Amino acid sequence: QVQLVESGGGTVQSGGSLRLSCLASGLQFGSYTMAWYRQTPGKERELVANILPIGPMTNYADSVEGRFTISRDNSKNTVYLQMNSLKPDDTAVYICNAQWARYGLDHWGKGTLVTVSS
Repeated sequence: QVQLVESGGGTVQSGGSLRLSCLASGLQFGSYTMAWYRQTPGKERELVANILPIGPMTNYADSVEGRFTISRDNSKNTVYLQMNSLKPDDTAVYICNAQWARYGLDHWGKGTLVTVSS
């Protein structure tokens, strides 16, 4: 059974930092593209960043480029999202995703809430 468990969310003032973690179990972690999405009420789920198993190559949404850093530790089955210079617009539920497109595998965590106060 695949599980993705996020942690590290909370409330922070504008300009502050948070580090999110996502611990994966029940899957071949090193073969998956890992990603962080975020969701706010009334808006579509947005891809924040992803990290491929090869390289590893990373991609970021324009809105977080230069402020957020995604990384992975395959020995710990964990993906991280370091968030710096946080803004109120970053307030959202941040959701971990694991995808192995070759086999049509796609798994989601339940999310962790990040609130940035002005």
